[in-house]
Amino acid sequence: MAIKKFDPTRFRWSGVPEKVYKTSGTHFRDISRFELVKNLSGLACQLRYFEIQPGGYSSLERHQHAHAVLILRGSGQVLIGDSIAAIEPFDVVEIPPMTWHQFYAADNEPLGFLCIVDCERDRPQRPTPEELEQLRANPAIAAMIRV
Repeated sequence: MAIKKFDPTRFRWSGVPEKVYKTSGTHFRDISRFELVKNLSGLACQLRYFEIQPGGYSSLERHQHAHAVLILRGSGQVLIGDSIAAIEPFDVVEIPPMTWHQFYAADNEPLGFLCIVDCERDRPQRPTPEELEQLRANPAIAAMIRV
């Protein structure tokens, strides 16, 4: 049995190192990843914690696998498909397969969330220029997305 103790002063778990969100690019800003549960025998999913610093954002992406997100701290917004929604602690965000999504932290506090995904999953896809043009046809989305 493994217990990873939570430190509320740092919003971190013991023995869980901070990992790079992505290795390169400018399509994301100020985000960290923490793998809380990975490769646990008998469990076909991973539990990860992401933290986006104030004003930061995740990649605009989609993939074949679905995932579920539970907001733990902070506030911000999320783009899912053709909708933008405000998010705050304890909101649950469901992201269906092949749906464009991007998370944005508010300017005044970090946005932290748990993310559950399949252990075996496809790589994220970024939008092509044509797909970006389609997304930007909606003025609200055009003003929101970061690539």
